[in-house]
Amino acid sequence: MSLAVVYSRAQLGIAAPLVTVEVHLGNGLPGLSIVGLPETAVKESKDRVRGALLNSRFEFPARRITINLAPADLPKDGGRFDLPIALGILAASGQVALDHLADYEFIGELALSGDLRPISGALPAGIAAATAGRRLIVPLANLAEAALLDTQQALAAGHLLEVALHLNTRAPLPTAQRFDSSHATPEARDLTEVRGQTRARRALEIAAAGGHSLLFAGPPGTGKSLLASRLPGILPPMNDSEALEAAAIASISAQGFKPEHWRRRPYRAPHHTASAVALVGGGSHPRPGEISLAHHGVLFLDELPEFDRKVLEVLREPLETGQITISRAARQAEFPARFQLIAAMNPCPCGYLGDSSGRCRCSPDQIQRYRQRISGPLLDRIDLQVEVPRLPPRELQGAPGETSAAVRARVCVARSVQQQRQGMCNARLSGVDLDRNCYLQPSEQTLLRHALERLNLSARAYHRILRVARTIADLDAAECIGAQHLGEAMGYRNLDRPVQ
Repeated sequence: MSLAVVYSRAQLGIAAPLVTVEVHLGNGLPGLSIVGLPETAVKESKDRVRGALLNSRFEFPARRITINLAPADLPKDGGRFDLPIALGILAASGQVALDHLADYEFIGELALSGDLRPISGALPAGIAAATAGRRLIVPLANLAEAALLDTQQALAAGHLLEVALHLNTRAPLPTAQRFDSSHATPEARDLTEVRGQTRARRALEIAAAGGHSLLFAGPPGTGKSLLASRLPGILPPMNDSEALEAAAIASISAQGFKPEHWRRRPYRAPHHTASAVALVGGGSHPRPGEISLAHHGVLFLDELPEFDRKVLEVLREPLETGQITISRAARQAEFPARFQLIAAMNPCPCGYLGDSSGRCRCSPDQIQRYRQRISGPLLDRIDLQVEVPRLPPRELQGAPGETSAAVRARVCVARSVQQQRQGMCNARLSGVDLDRNCYLQPSEQTLLRHALERLNLSARAYHRILRVARTIADLDAAECIGAQHLGEAMGYRNLDRPVQ
């Protein structure tokens, strides 16, 4: 038979669309052509495949070889199609059995020696293959990603010969064993390293319990970055779905998936010189940005006013929707971006406004211009805004505070209450859910209305105060939102007030 059909997977954002590799051997002058919108790396695969077949002691057919990558309108890039192309040629020429070829999908780049090299995006391809009811064969170096799937549908091979022997039922490939989560390294950063800062620690706990965004403002060296880096350690553990989503995004990124980070909340801290593309993703072949790499984790922006204003504005939409769409002329890719934003800033240009040393000489106009580097709409989307003052030496030398484990236990209880009540964390409440779950008694409604009028807050700030108050009530195991919960929530909107 001169026609063979092999299944593979492309990479389009976090998705892995099916690609059917059709190989036909025809009469005519010997040659090899690849059709189906291949890009440069795919076109070059014919030379890699030829060298790999010959060096593996296979016969390279002296016939007219046509390879079609369907669907033709889906762009294909990278060396991931080397293995399916090579197997298609072997199957069409009768060197590999066709009997079980339809039960598998193949991805992998070939070395000239026939060795299989790793590719990006093995995990999304494995998930898609398992959904289609086929087993996926990947390079041995991608075994760690394949082992995350609990379907035991993934197989790994180190050489083209091993795959050929498996298809000819001579030497079956071993099945990837389920990844042992005990091998993952736990979060090492603990809250006991933070001395004092009771109010900031309380705000951090509230942010973790409700999934809220948080802004720390204070002089240099007061522990803002230290506090932010401890947030992943007090967040609830990731479930299977969240862990697979985070691992899939890491799989298609430049850094790749690291097994020791399995089930660990992502923590991303880009420098303030990062571009908009670095934050949201992009490129000619769309890749995830920092907000997607922080999916189900924390995105920390230190020195927030030093970021370019246009860069910060791109965060507004994903903060609301939890996803980002990268559009190009030839394609469109969607990436999830359900991250928790934590930011830090100085209170004024010199950094010492309100400091006990009295070193600040900034005028109200200078302070206002400095704060206006952050747009009102973005600041409105940050639920908690907390001052982190300089501590006196006696507090720095005091006893350590609570451990991350103790705080995490309270956070998990609050999150469990929210899941049972509304099926989501409080930060994501909107519309009818907000009215139903954040109901206020008449006295509390009057208190909040007077506060909004006095502080001149927007409707979005009003809703965010309600969400934070609901989280505080959950931490107190209260059925209804009380005046003390509203008062504390309104106290976390410091930057909405004019500079005195």
